[in-house]
Amino acid sequence: WILVVAMAAWEGGRNAEKVEIGEHCCIDIQLVIDKMDMDSAPHIVNVACSTLNQWAMDFEGNYLRLRRSIVQARRAGVRYRVGGELEVCGYGCEDHFLEIDTYTHCWEVLAKLLDDEEESLFDSSMLVDIGMPVLHRGVSYNCRILILDRKIVLIRPKMWLADDGNYREPRWFRAWPNDRKLEMLQLPEIISKRINQKEVPIGNAVLSAADCSLAIETCEELFTPEPPHLQYALLGVQLVSNGSGSHHALRKLSTRLDLICSATRKLGGAYLYANLIGCDGSRVYYDGCSMVVVNGAVLAQGEQFCVYDEVLTTFASIELDSIARYRGAMASRGVQAADVAAQHDVKSLGWIELKTADGKQFYLCEGDCDGKKRLAAHCDVSSPVERVRLYCPEEEIALGPACWLWDYLRRSGMRGYLLPLSGGADSASTATIAYSMCVLLHSAVQQELAAARDGSHIEYSV
Repeated sequence: WILVVAMAAWEGGRNAEKVEIGEHCCIDIQLVIDKMDMDSAPHIVNVACSTLNQWAMDFEGNYLRLRRSIVQARRAGVRYRVGGELEVCGYGCEDHFLEIDTYTHCWEVLAKLLDDEEESLFDSSMLVDIGMPVLHRGVSYNCRILILDRKIVLIRPKMWLADDGNYREPRWFRAWPNDRKLEMLQLPEIISKRINQKEVPIGNAVLSAADCSLAIETCEELFTPEPPHLQYALLGVQLVSNGSGSHHALRKLSTRLDLICSATRKLGGAYLYANLIGCDGSRVYYDGCSMVVVNGAVLAQGEQFCVYDEVLTTFASIELDSIARYRGAMASRGVQAADVAAQHDVKSLGWIELKTADGKQFYLCEGDCDGKKRLAAHCDVSSPVERVRLYCPEEEIALGPACWLWDYLRRSGMRGYLLPLSGGADSASTATIAYSMCVLLHSAVQQELAAARDGSHIEYSV
């Protein structure tokens, strides 16, 4: 095509709309140039990691925060939105997970989102990934619900459960076996009658869009010795997401960063990490810091400690071509990937093609099946952050408990804390943490007042 256009431009003039070549051949110059531009345009995926400050069993409040996060992602032109673990009901429901009502209320929240009349939350423009518990054949699973164009395309259960430290997930859930194939789950009537869909695949699967592929992990699976993302990456999956409910512990963020950066550095690819934030009613504080990492580099990093908002969204624009170039330059990865494909020791792994309601292929990079829309889209690729934000241990001690105190205070309905002081180390430490909470609140209020004065819009909830 380049040779033909060059010849045509030379013979007929560069400004000609059409050029005849020979007796029966006529070329539309502008059409060819547009075709060349589309082929050379970068393949960019706009993604969002939603960090929500949810409250266990607060289905109405959780619905409002979840809806707001989806609306934010849609209005920003995002093609894939992922949220935290069990964000519909809250991670800390504990023995309420043993009650059938908890699962029923989760489906009711999803039905309410489907009924939204002001915003079309689940249209063909964005794939939405939501965390909630699901019952399948009488067994409870910690799941991801993936929705596209008012159709549930996959329910992905957690395959490795956390059962150490503060975590006791096997008390409430069962792990989905790694070698178990895809099955069909019967959707409850409250959902099936709204979306005209009676069943949905449940299990471990890769979602295949027209231009790239996506796979899902959940929290603890990142920390296992043989995490699922190893298999996904060797099979050529470009995007891996992780909806997490990871609580704050000293230097734990460093561990997460090391695991994610190391994985994408060795294997190439993009990793989307979405964590919860705040106190959801239990004794732990989820420290947010959602992030997007590509080929070992952090492209976007969210807040770790926050008192000013309940919905934080981390956006990034990922160039898929950079993943292909990075992987192509690693010979050893190519050898292992070829071995995995040859052995095909992944028979239990399903592959699901993403399509819209009218049967068209879904593009993660483009706003439409017509490539022209990609040319007009905002094509700025996210650059690696100059400096990854990591607090020192002393700062973490001051900030983490202070944020927990504020969440607990405002949601308990109390007007303040009674702080008895004996003069010893314990009361001095407690007073310092309470002071840290007051400093954070004062700073947030000052920012809100400043935003009101200069007319900028910042949504605070202090």
